[in-house]
Amino acid sequence: MVDVLASTPLLTMMLVVALGTLVGAIPFGPLRFGPAGALFVGLGVGALDPRLGEGLGLLQTLGLALFVYTVGLTAGNTFFRDLRRQLPLMGGAGLVLAAMTGVAMLLGGVLGLAPALTAGTFAGALTSTPALATAIDRTGGQEPAVGYSLAYPVGVVVTILLVAALLARPWTARRDPDPVAGQGLVDISVEVERPSLLADVPGLREGELRLSYLAREGATRVVKPGERLEVGDRVVMVGPEQAVARARDHLGRRVDEHLAHDRRDVDHRRFVVSDPRVAGRTVGELDVPGRFDGVVTRVRRGDLDLLASEDFVLELGDRVRVIVPRGRLGEVSGLFGDSERSVSEVDALTLGVGLAAGLALGLVTLPLPGGLDFALGSAAGPLVVGIVLGRLERTGPLVWGVPLAANLTIRQLGLLLFLGATGLVSGQAFAAQALTWTGLQVVAAATVITLVSGVLFVGVARLAGVSTERAAGGLAGFVGQPAILAYAKGRVTDERVEAGYAALFALGLILKILLVQVIVA
Repeated sequence: MVDVLASTPLLTMMLVVALGTLVGAIPFGPLRFGPAGALFVGLGVGALDPRLGEGLGLLQTLGLALFVYTVGLTAGNTFFRDLRRQLPLMGGAGLVLAAMTGVAMLLGGVLGLAPALTAGTFAGALTSTPALATAIDRTGGQEPAVGYSLAYPVGVVVTILLVAALLARPWTARRDPDPVAGQGLVDISVEVERPSLLADVPGLREGELRLSYLAREGATRVVKPGERLEVGDRVVMVGPEQAVARARDHLGRRVDEHLAHDRRDVDHRRFVVSDPRVAGRTVGELDVPGRFDGVVTRVRRGDLDLLASEDFVLELGDRVRVIVPRGRLGEVSGLFGDSERSVSEVDALTLGVGLAAGLALGLVTLPLPGGLDFALGSAAGPLVVGIVLGRLERTGPLVWGVPLAANLTIRQLGLLLFLGATGLVSGQAFAAQALTWTGLQVVAAATVITLVSGVLFVGVARLAGVSTERAAGGLAGFVGQPAILAYAKGRVTDERVEAGYAALFALGLILKILLVQVIVA
């Protein structure tokens, strides 16, 4: 059986992915390891025979590149929007990493570990494969890989436990805005008791509210921009509950008869954004009021129902709710494309160009003082390019975004391939040292490094005033393990998790590559 697996690496990989998924679904109290199960199964299978971990470098790199690139595309807009807010957290994380370098060197000296083994332990505890590659290159041997293979599972398990504890005890964020994912939208009908211009309605100009239906003198139509609301008018308001309440109190009172239930004169429907010409455009740029006498009120993206403000940027796969005069739904359908089949397909051109640009950026090596050099590698390179392209949305006719359903599928596949291949490659070294005295010392050192760095990072996050959710994503990025991000996202639906991960992942990767060379030296 082992000979069959050794001769067919893809069969081995798919078995590891399947069994790893089962292991990841097993509950250990309140904890499930999720995709990290593929790592642990890979370690066990790889320990059976050294041939099972051979020739998987390309698959490992491909899986990691697919994962971080799709994360970058999703997090790009949020990352740049929140960059100034996240700078204190990023600066604090840098100080924590520098301190942990000193702790790793101190532990290595106390335990009698060679610098090469200490460097591998540091890279494994903080799950940085590029840092391991740098350590191997600097030492000229495989000793760092032994420390890495023993410390890597420790880093994953300890950090997942820290994230679980963190999300179980949320704190109030002083400087972090509420997530879009957690707002929730309501729509009500309001009778106007105080006349008002639309521009004077609280929240409307700020994009916190949308008005759609207007009933006046027995006729119902869509509200027009710049309209003046008169006493006796009835309108439909859509937005977060607090924003709707403020606007209702400004205009008049809520009525029980909901205008949206009457579809004789005005109708509504959700349309799928499948036309690439619409993706990357804002709701305001589409000029639905001017072209169709209608209004866009909501956008369904994945599991989130979002308010369609004028500056909201649409993506392929979004489901847009539009209110228009009855009989014009067909025209609106032509604008958005409204094809489920189209959004289930991936634009191979933009995906290939984006990944190629990220991998090429990762190859660029910069010389540093002291004989050191630096490269982003196949992890940070695609992530950085993904973040930039996610922010751009489109360049001329090229739409960089991937439909959310396809993005999540590619991301999950890439993550499982990366973790399974990492486990298979590290299985032999893990088995050889796991139960030796040196192995136990490495595990102890890795536990201290991961636990202390995680606790310090959480302390920095609290001082920086960020939310628990951003701190959880930032901790996943700080340690650099995709499985931890997947675990955090499985526990809470909040865009700040990915934003924190994207901000800290690239920074942490860069600093670990530099600091591991200090340990080796």
